[in-house]
Formats: sequence, C-alpha cells, structure tokens
Amino acid sequence: MSALSHSHLNSSTFVLTGVPGLEDYSLWLSIPFSSIYAMVFLGNFMILHVIRTEPSLHQPMFYFLAMLASTDLCIGLSTVHTVLGVLYGFMQEISLDFCIAQSYFIHGLSFMESSVLLAMAFDRYITICNPLRYSSIIINDKIMKIGVAISCRSSLLIPSVIIRLKFLKYYLLRLACSDILFNSICALILVIMNLLLDAMLIIISYIMILHTVLAIESQEERMKSLQTCVSHICAVLVFYIPIIGLTMVHRFGKHLSPLVHVLMGNIYILFPPLMNPIIYMQRLFSLKGT
Repeated sequence: MSALSHSHLNSSTFVLTGVPGLEDYSLWLSIPFSSIYAMVFLGNFMILHVIRTEPSLHQPMFYFLAMLASTDLCIGLSTVHTVLGVLYGFMQEISLDFCIAQSYFIHGLSFMESSVLLAMAFDRYITICNPLRYSSIIINDKIMKIGVAISCRSSLLIPSVIIRLKFLKYYLLRLACSDILFNSICALILVIMNLLLDAMLIIISYIMILHTVLAIESQEERMKSLQTCVSHICAVLVFYIPIIGLTMVHRFGKHLSPLVHVLMGNIYILFPPLMNPIIYMQRLFSLKGT
C-alpha cells in the first residue's frame, strides 16, 4: 500500500503521499505495478477459465484451487484502484471510512486465503492418507459447505474493524478516551484464531502425510504421492513467508526506513496472487485432457 499521512486533525481524510522517498518517480513506478496487477488478473482469470471449461478438472482439488484464484482476484481488485491511483496521480487523498473498508477487505480476504489453503491441505491429507474413502468424504455438497464456512469464518474480522474504526476516528479528532489494550487483544485473538491456527493445522496435516508416505514401500509411489503436494506446499510458503516478514518488520523494524514498510506491505498483498497462478498453471495444463 502507498504511504499515508493525515492532513487535518479536524478532517477524517488522509493525504496519499506515494512511496516514501520516491514520490518523484511515481509515474515510473506505475509501470512495474501495472504489470504486476495485469499478471495477477490474467493469471487468476486463466486458472478459473481452464477449470471451468475443462471437464477433466471438475473435481474437488481444482474446486479448491478455483476458490484460491477467486480470493486472489478479489485481493487484487481491493487494492488496484488505490495503488495505481496514487502512482498515476489521480488519487491524492482517501477518506477514513474508505481506508477502513479497504483494510477490512484486505485482511478479511487474507483470512479467507489462509482458510482455503487449510481446506486444500485437508484435501491432500484425505487423498494420500485415506484414498479409498476420498470420494465419499470430499463430495460437491461438502465442498459448498466448506466454502460457506470459509466465508463465515473470515467475517469474524468485522467486530475488530468496528472497534478500530471507532477508536481511529476518535484519535484523529483528538477525542480518544478509550484504552487500546482491548483493541489490541481482539486483533491478536483474531490472528491466532485464523492465521496461526491454520498454519498449525497445515503443519500437522503434512506431518501425517509424510508419515503415511514414508510407510509406502515403493520409492516411485512415494515420489508420486509427494509430487501431488508440491504445488500446495509452494502456495503455503508464498502466503505465509510474506506475512512473517511483514510481522517482523512491524514488530522489530520501527527504526527501518518507511520504504521498507511500504515494500513489505506490497509484497504481502501482491506476491501470493502473482505467484499462485505460476505455481499451479503448469500442473493444470499437464492434467488438462487426461
């Protein structure tokens, strides 16, 4: 996201200053950012199109991939207007309500992506550890229920956003009189309930998968089983590594240049939607028509 600074204490608006230290190069920066967004939209639309039009891909594993691609598209759509608007110079300020709404969608969609990755890990676990029951466990009705559950789970962000909105408005107007401890605890609980819990469950699922794979006598079968997990493991790393990096920068990098914070924020938002189509495209086309 572009750097923000509040313009007037009596106004609930922010001035969009662009990338710190590189404000004079905004037009040049718009070229790589425009290219990244174009690749995000093209790649994820292509995944959805291939899954939709290829009958051989109408199976649970690729329905989950379609959920992931849809989430990545929404993440791109939630930020493209602001980022490119600042870089091209036609968006110079943003209202507080719009800023909070954009923050809600970014974090809500991140929680949704984490949930989809967890569902995909569960799919891989059933495929490898309980293949004979896969067709009876992972059925279309259950996939729909999982999708609804993921959406409902992500909406747990709403109470925290409302609290943050109330406090932030009061802070900007110098009317804040509430303790931010409750706000911070709510945010921490939401992170633990979503991202940390998902990461732990994904790790547990892969420990059980690895235990099952190592028990397979045939080395060829072991490699074949592991290869079905490579794409998902890459997607998990692509999602969680930027989150860990951004968290470390915010927690321990207060002395760092604002440019580092902006760069990490953009990596957190754009890297997974950019890389996921690259990770999965080869697998999609290799399975297409088989």
